[in-house]
Formats: sequence, C-alpha cells, structure tokens
Amino acid sequence: MQKQTLFVISFWLLGSLPATQPPVAQAQALVAQNNNNQQLGKLLQQARELVNKGDFPTALTLYEQAANLDRKNARIFSGIGYVQARQANYEAAASAYQQAVAIEPNNGDFQYALAFSLAQAGDNAGAAGAYRRAAQIDPKNMNAHLGLGVVLMRQEDYKGAQNAFQKAIDLDGKYWKAYESMGLSLVRQGRHQEAIEVLKRAAGMAPKQASVKLGLGTAYLAEGNLNAARVELERAAQLEPRNPDIHFQVGKIFQAQNDFARAVVAYKQAIAINPKSVEAQAAIGDVRLQEQDYLAAIVAYKEVIKLAPENAGAYYNLGLAFKGRDRRPEAKEAFEEARKLYKKQGNTKWVEKVDKMLQELKN
Repeated sequence: MQKQTLFVISFWLLGSLPATQPPVAQAQALVAQNNNNQQLGKLLQQARELVNKGDFPTALTLYEQAANLDRKNARIFSGIGYVQARQANYEAAASAYQQAVAIEPNNGDFQYALAFSLAQAGDNAGAAGAYRRAAQIDPKNMNAHLGLGVVLMRQEDYKGAQNAFQKAIDLDGKYWKAYESMGLSLVRQGRHQEAIEVLKRAAGMAPKQASVKLGLGTAYLAEGNLNAARVELERAAQLEPRNPDIHFQVGKIFQAQNDFARAVVAYKQAIAINPKSVEAQAAIGDVRLQEQDYLAAIVAYKEVIKLAPENAGAYYNLGLAFKGRDRRPEAKEAFEEARKLYKKQGNTKWVEKVDKMLQELKN
C-alpha cells in the first residue's frame, strides 16, 4: 500500500500565506486623487461602493473602465488586482499588480500584493522575488518575511525559509505566527524535537490558536508520541471543530494504533467538512486495505480517482484491492493506469513496483 503522508499541516502551510488578501487601501484612495476628472471620479466612487458591498464583478468592470481613462494611475491597477484576488483570480490579479508595480516600483504595498497573488497562482519563484522586493522597501513588513518563507519552503529551500522566518522573529519576538511557521518548517525537514520546542513557544504565546496545536500534534505524531499527539489534536478540535485537517490527523493516530473503526469515523468527519479531501478518502481506502476489506477499499479509491484523476497512488491501491478480490482484469487495468501516470511523473521507483504487480498477475 502506498503510504499516505502524515504531514497534513505542512500542506496547510504551503497553501496559506500570512495575509488573507492584498491591501485594499490603495484601491480605496483613488477618488480623492482624481477629482479633476469628473467621469473618472464617479467611476471610482461607484467601484469602491461596490467593493464594500462585495459586488466584485461589477466593481471590476468599473475599474477597467477607469483604467481606460487613465493608464498611468498605479492605484487603479491596484484596485483591479484587489478585486481579482477577492474572486480568487490570482493570475489576473498578479497581472494587474505587475502593471501597478511597473508604474510605482518602490511601492511596498504593491510589491507585497504582487507577491501574494503570484504565490496563490503557484509562481513560487516570482513570488519569492516580489516578497524580497517588498521586504527591501519595508524591512519591517513582517508578512513579507513570512510569505517569503512559505514560498521558499514550497521550493524546498529550507535554509532560506528559516532565515526568512527568523527575520520575522527578530522583528517581533512575541509574534506567535513566526514561531509557528518556523516550527512547521522544521516538521517538514523531519527535525521533530526542534519543531516541538519551537511550536511549544508558539502555543505559549497563542494558547487559543488551533493551528498551533495542530502543528504541535503533527510533530508529536511524526515523532511517534501518539498520546501527546492525541492530546494536542483534541485541544485543537475543541477550538476548531470544523477544521478537517484536525479530524484527519486524529484518524492517523487511531490508524497507527490499529483502531480502524475510530480511524474511519475521524476520516469521515474530515470528509463531511471537506467533501473534496483526497487525503481523507485515500486514508479510508488504506484502512480498508489493512483490514483486507477489499470491496470497501475499491469504493474508497474510486472516490479518490473521481476527485483526483491524475492520482497514480489511488490507481495503484485500487489495483491492489481488485487483486485482493481476485478481479484480475480490473486489477491489470488499474495497475496499467498507475504505471502510465508514474511514468509521466518520471517516478521510476514506482514504475518498477507496478511492473512487479503486473508480473504477479500473469503468474
């Protein structure tokens, strides 16, 4: 069975950035600067009102009309970027902020917003450059250092990430988020004892932050201290009962203790909160394989494939489940699909494992 990662919290870190949205202040400062143009001023006033009401599509239309009237106003493009980001159109947001930065390259807010949008769009190298520029313009911008650390971790530049997190800590030694980020970077490196100590400091500063307890529980779980992990995750669940990652990690603890019934309950709780959780669905399949309940495993892995058609591991494990039911033609089909996807990924190790399974089916 292909092992499912225990480090769900690391994926949370990789997907999150220290600010939920780019700064809106620039977009809201437009009207006063353009009173000499009545039409432009009216458009910007209406756009700002629509942003405040949450009508982002209509606000975007008005900002774009404003941009056609004044192509040299960086703050209009900042407004467009903000509205696009609020709609999760991060590539379009990045494009707008790039125009704002081209007009005002020394505006730290624009650089930070560009970095945020690029990071959300998956351009980690571009985001790192923009975060660095934002930090150079405003060395006290703690979120720029934290954001830089996150995107460097995505690139597995752990030394650079830790340097960025340390700069944030140096700016404010009581900022729990910086310690949490540092701790999670240590978890990803397998430095569990160090991670636990740093995350304990974060927990002391922010005792009601569920994410810190989730990180601490994950570090204990990775270290093999199941009791301590369970305590931290139960505390996290009390603080954030609707957090699917917490239920997933609780499931991993029960699974490690061979308490499969309770593990499945926890995974199903995670799925009830987040029906698109590939990890939780796959974990149910793993449990069913361990129990040799191959029919239930088949059902689970088919659900994984619906959610993630390019998931090679799901096809491989589906093949194992079909093989367990002695449904050889279906097992062969699943293994062949897994092989194709692993080959596409350049994963020669797993291509060889699939080949061995296909050979076994021929015997």
